[in-house]
Amino acid sequence: MRRAPGWRRPAAALILDALLVVVFAALGRASHDEDNAVVGVLGTAWPFLVGTAVGWLVVRGTRRAWPVDVAPGVTVWFATVLVGMLLRRAVGSGTAASFVVVASVVLAAFLLGWRALGAYAARGARASSHL
Repeated sequence: MRRAPGWRRPAAALILDALLVVVFAALGRASHDEDNAVVGVLGTAWPFLVGTAVGWLVVRGTRRAWPVDVAPGVTVWFATVLVGMLLRRAVGSGTAASFVVVASVVLAAFLLGWRALGAYAARGARASSHL
């Protein structure tokens, strides 16, 4: 039996999601020329990382599957944004409408994008193996 590609392994997928959330926070802070790079990025990222963990737990609990595909990835993305914004609001951080929109779009591109690319690559690999 063939092993799943690295990105389809749950631990690797979770790490990739977390890394992309941190990249989102770093890009956002860099675009606003904010100081205190590492601490600032972690301060921006933590609510969204909690949201990502919640999304993974929801998918795992309701589907008994790992969220490495696009459909369960939507739940991970939605939880990342929703929980992230709720936690930011709870601690007095910004949740301006423009930030919510930008965060939603960028996190969708990041968290759903790698899943869509992986699904596309897997579909292509299956098609070429049947030739």
